[in-house]
Amino acid sequence: MAKVVKKETKIPPFSFDKRNIYLLGIGIAVLIIGFIFMAQPPVNGIVSLSIAPVILFIGYLIIIPIAIFYGKKKKKSSGE
Repeated sequence: MAKVVKKETKIPPFSFDKRNIYLLGIGIAVLIIGFIFMAQPPVNGIVSLSIAPVILFIGYLIIIPIAIFYGKKKKKSSGE
């Protein structure tokens, strides 16, 4: 009978480090604050109509993408 050789596949290291996780936590906290502001009465108030959408915009489109894409810059090798 032939032996079955299992190939070991290398899993790339997890690319999130402490800074990414902190930024993601800050982004989630900003989103929670934005949704809390949006739930404040009165419905037609300045907080729920103006401030909360701006906070949510900052959380969804600025902080969380920065947390995802932020990474260490690779050093260029001297041979290239």
